[in-house]
Amino acid sequence: MNSSKTRIKKHVKKHIPKDWLCELRILYRLTKETILDIHRTGIVNLVIITTMAAILTIFASFFRSALSISSFAHELGNVLEISVYLKENSDANAAKKRIKEFEHVENVTVIPKAASWTNLKREMDLPDMDNPLPDTLHVKVDKPENIELVFKDVKQLSSVEDMSYAQDLAKKIEVLNHIVNTITVFVVIIMAILTITIINNTIQLVIQSRKDEIEIMRLMGVSNWYIRFPLIMQGAFYGFSGAIIALLPLNFVQSGLTHMHQFFMVPTPVYAQNLVIAVMFAMAVLFGAGGSFLCIKKHLQV
Repeated sequence: MNSSKTRIKKHVKKHIPKDWLCELRILYRLTKETILDIHRTGIVNLVIITTMAAILTIFASFFRSALSISSFAHELGNVLEISVYLKENSDANAAKKRIKEFEHVENVTVIPKAASWTNLKREMDLPDMDNPLPDTLHVKVDKPENIELVFKDVKQLSSVEDMSYAQDLAKKIEVLNHIVNTITVFVVIIMAILTITIINNTIQLVIQSRKDEIEIMRLMGVSNWYIRFPLIMQGAFYGFSGAIIALLPLNFVQSGLTHMHQFFMVPTPVYAQNLVIAVMFAMAVLFGAGGSFLCIKKHLQV
């Protein structure tokens, strides 16, 4: 029975002449019908849009915070240095040249023991005695997460007596950055699941209410795209509207983060807010339209 029905549909579609003006009229009518469906959905539209706005606000806030934390981590990483204390009678310039050859090393500064001793005597009241300090190298690493690698490489040098760096601070920066990035990815996954579920239930109701009409259009030879398009646009509308509402709380988050950057005198990431807004709108529309498309594939054989 189903195969016979399918053959009839194909036969009807094959012999219907192409009339682009007619198809444009159908597209216009379906778009108008989509607007009417949104209007008929009533208060449910508000629930869907506000729910999506809340989800998008959470995502955008975490994403924007992740960019700021990455900026703080980068700035803190720039001031983190490894202090290398050389053995007596070691050639500081030779050690500097050797360390600069290591991967992830950005710069090496030599602090002669005479300069260190002079500065120390200037700050403290010390008795007249021989200089006990060693020559010191300050090694700057490109990223905080690479400090441990460079530390192990430098430690193997025979001219090195001892080494130190703010290990706890470096690890805390790395852990914090990793946690925020992980939470952001987790929020994106939850956002996708919730959005697709909400859109799926809404579009399913629309499909059920227009099931007979859609079946007639298919028998008349209307393109599958013209059947999908209004439903996909309805899902995209929910996502876009939710993103617009989410802009308001996102501005408060942006303002708070900007003040925090100014307080700690850390530059705000360039184009961070514009990037977050662009990604938020893109994901909102994509997930909204994608939820509708999946629902159509599930409930309609088109």
